[in-house]
Amino acid sequence: MSESRDFLYPEKWLSKASAGDRVAYELRMQIISGMIESGTILSENKLAADFSVSRSPVREALKILASENIIRLERMGAVVIGLSEKEIEEIYDVRLLIETFVFERLARMETSELVKELSKILEMMKVAIKYCDADEFSFQDVLFHETIIRAVNHSYILMIWNNLKPVMESFILLSMRGRFKDKYDDFTRIINNHELYIEAIRTKDRNLMIKSLHQNFDDVQGKVEDLWRSQQMLSKGGVQEND
Repeated sequence: MSESRDFLYPEKWLSKASAGDRVAYELRMQIISGMIESGTILSENKLAADFSVSRSPVREALKILASENIIRLERMGAVVIGLSEKEIEEIYDVRLLIETFVFERLARMETSELVKELSKILEMMKVAIKYCDADEFSFQDVLFHETIIRAVNHSYILMIWNNLKPVMESFILLSMRGRFKDKYDDFTRIINNHELYIEAIRTKDRNLMIKSLHQNFDDVQGKVEDLWRSQQMLSKGGVQEND
């Protein structure tokens, strides 16, 4: 898109995205990372030039981000709002609500095929760790949880997940890139958490389900401050391109 700087959102994830979606994905990442600060006024003309697109995809992208309350549309242009620490915690609250509900449904379902699918995704996560590929790990991590949610075939739960996913995905990407750089040893524990998820689904053991949710979400909620610090570092020091 732009020639003057590297982009944060993985290009390989955008192969089927419209021009408007491409702009939205990248702007979302830049706002959440702190590269574009709260209070910044976004100009349609400048964004169109930055992304080498017409103003129509830019307008489409701004509407998407306004619907997520990341920006506010005004006559003079779009004003960046960003997300507060409280709002980040609320996103994970909703994830916890969704996955708790899904676990209860899975306890009454045949889950052997789901367990196989999750085990395959977990192997891909391990490969990504081996090759220090934060973006691939993030992709597989999101897929892992989405696969669990899709398994219960609940259209409105899936709709909530899909609304939540773009912002959540941005947080996961930024967090995992930071962890690969600074906390690589942490991935042993993350893999163990996901193995516990699979075992809970396989055995339909509610106590194990509760334990796996606590381990995953207590950890995530505890990392909110770390994520906030990493965003501040990104905005001050720039972002290194992932190879």
